[in-house]
Amino acid sequence: MAALDGLLVLSLEQAVAAPYCSSRLADAGARVIKVERAEGDFARGYDNLVHGESAYFVWLNRGKESLVADIKNPDDRALLYRIVDRADVFIQNLAPGAAARAGFGAETLRSRNPRLVTVDISGYGESGAYADMKAYDLLVQAESGLTSITGTADGPGRVGVSACDISCGMYSTMAVLEALIARGRTGRGAAIQTSLFAGMSDWMTVPLMHFEYANKPTPRVGLNHPTIHPYGAYPTAGGAPLLIAIQNEREFARLCADVLARPDIAKDDRFATNVARCANRAALDAIIAGVFTSMPREALIARLKTAQIAFGAVNDVAGLARHPALRRTEVATPSGPARLVAPPPVVDGKTPALRPVPGIGQHSEAIRREFAA
Repeated sequence: MAALDGLLVLSLEQAVAAPYCSSRLADAGARVIKVERAEGDFARGYDNLVHGESAYFVWLNRGKESLVADIKNPDDRALLYRIVDRADVFIQNLAPGAAARAGFGAETLRSRNPRLVTVDISGYGESGAYADMKAYDLLVQAESGLTSITGTADGPGRVGVSACDISCGMYSTMAVLEALIARGRTGRGAAIQTSLFAGMSDWMTVPLMHFEYANKPTPRVGLNHPTIHPYGAYPTAGGAPLLIAIQNEREFARLCADVLARPDIAKDDRFATNVARCANRAALDAIIAGVFTSMPREALIARLKTAQIAFGAVNDVAGLARHPALRRTEVATPSGPARLVAPPPVVDGKTPALRPVPGIGQHSEAIRREFAA
């Protein structure tokens, strides 16, 4: 029996953030009814690369039931209210104000069902000057300052996945689980509000504190850490770079003595502390690169392992696809089985099987019969 077996989730969702949240609830056993327009969630059309299906949609909509309904249609609205009356969780990430205008605001729904946990996902929150702004992932990456610390000295860059959507979906899932635990004690649901901007702002806490407490903007340093050094990628004799990570002075001393064969470097005032190393990173980088490019790659890796220095390859997606630590699973889609990354948690040695990805309106008829007036 899965942890959320028996729970009913109704989700007016599209794109990434809300579908991420509801898909994780579905993975945990909840029954998720996904409400779609007649043309379907627009994420179905982001690409057609997985047997004709969208990779985004396959990833984020496994285990759900698809109900085609129009929230502006009185009969469909009445149907959705009947589902709400029996639901445990309601999620929506429509355009700002759209759900409330259609009669699906949190206060309205919780007056019908006090045990209901509602989740309103927005771009920038429910109040303030940005409350009515439409928001998509790259816009929020830019607004939150994330792009300003991503990239190289030549210019900012986009994080290559939908980081703001995903963080919001994760925080939404956590908040739902906390609300369900609290409901078990109080018998009452909760009204949750999350946003893409709030999620990424939390991730930006350290750069923000560096700026506010030390007036120190976080530099863009490519494949390096801006405030821990050495923690970044270095060229090797074989051409492919290696990324090393030093977290404390003991590790740095071992790097100097056992890998660079230069124990004196650890006592050099320019490199004796992490703060000093960051201030003198160019000089230290030149020493490290000189050693790394002077010996065969495999010999270098052997030294790093012996010295217990954390390191990793700088992989591309092809490298991820064949990585020995990558766990895979399979999910059924309307066009055939698709391989996915397995859900990260392994519980009691098991990875849960994923339920199928629905076609547009695949469950409409059955749901309408089940929740008929």
